Amino acid sequence: MTIEIKTSTMKPIRNTYAHIERRFGDKPATRYQEATYDVHSTHNFHYKPLWDQDREINDPSRTAVVMRDWYDLKDPRQFYYGPYVQNRSKMQENAENNFKFFEKRGLGESIDSSLREKVIELVIPMRHAEVAANLNNMYGTAHGTGTAVTQALIFEAMDRFGNAQYFSKIGLALDGNTGDSLATAKEHWISNPAWQGVRAYCEKTLTIKDWFEAFIAQDIVLDTLTNDLYYRQFDEWLTNNNGRDLLLLMEFMQDRAKDSQRWSDSVLKTVVTESEHNTNQVLAWISTWRIRAQEALEPLAGALLSDKALADAFAVLEKRLTKVGLNC
Repeated sequence: MTIEIKTSTMKPIRNTYAHIERRFGDKPATRYQEATYDVHSTHNFHYKPLWDQDREINDPSRTAVVMRDWYDLKDPRQFYYGPYVQNRSKMQENAENNFKFFEKRGLGESIDSSLREKVIELVIPMRHAEVAANLNNMYGTAHGTGTAVTQALIFEAMDRFGNAQYFSKIGLALDGNTGDSLATAKEHWISNPAWQGVRAYCEKTLTIKDWFEAFIAQDIVLDTLTNDLYYRQFDEWLTNNNGRDLLLLMEFMQDRAKDSQRWSDSVLKTVVTESEHNTNQVLAWISTWRIRAQEALEPLAGALLSDKALADAFAVLEKRLTKVGLNC
């Protein structure tokens, strides 16, 4: 008995959606393209937003930045919901394993009391700053134009909420899950002079009307400085001061910050390359928020590390801005 197996190739009627075909041609599209491009509505709205009746939903005039095509602000990571969730799930699994190892081995008990107090005073309150970062990126999601940037902003917002939770978990790991460290950290956030500049900076960013200015103030200026202070300089300080075990608990934030910078660098570079108008506007915002960040972080950086630490962080910011084509 002979069995003959035949195969046939079925050609799809269409390669992709019509709006994707208009952008990229009649060829199979990537899932990122289909999930991202031209998803925001631009026409045929039923009514203008009651909270801003001078503009339409997704109105590009909500920022001083001008783009010929807002979908040029694509994410180099090509994150849409599925890949983002899968990527962060793996990162979270590693982070949870680090916390389990820390607790199982009783590593919190071996940490010197002075170091424990320093972490509760100068590290755990960052969870409040991360909530502000969450809100600033959510604001960009709500008011931005083009799914390419708004979906990346919502992913960033959720990341920052995750950061806040992990800072809280560090506190719980140090106080035996009593929550006392979180209450103490909150008091430091409210009343400790070292934190009042950062607190004021965060509150000021929450009043920004232009969503791209909020992106500059938060994701470019403040994040570059705090990431360097905490995830590079303080990391080195812990290594040299018997705090290596704590590095396990901060690994998620470090890895996530590097991943996020790939996206924010790409957005910034694309915007300033678009036009001289955009470059001048971004430089003006950076100038304003650099001064505020200097005033805000001086007391904290001095208490956390040294008087020289903030200058080193600003050097990192300068290098980052130069890399994307901005000479401040």
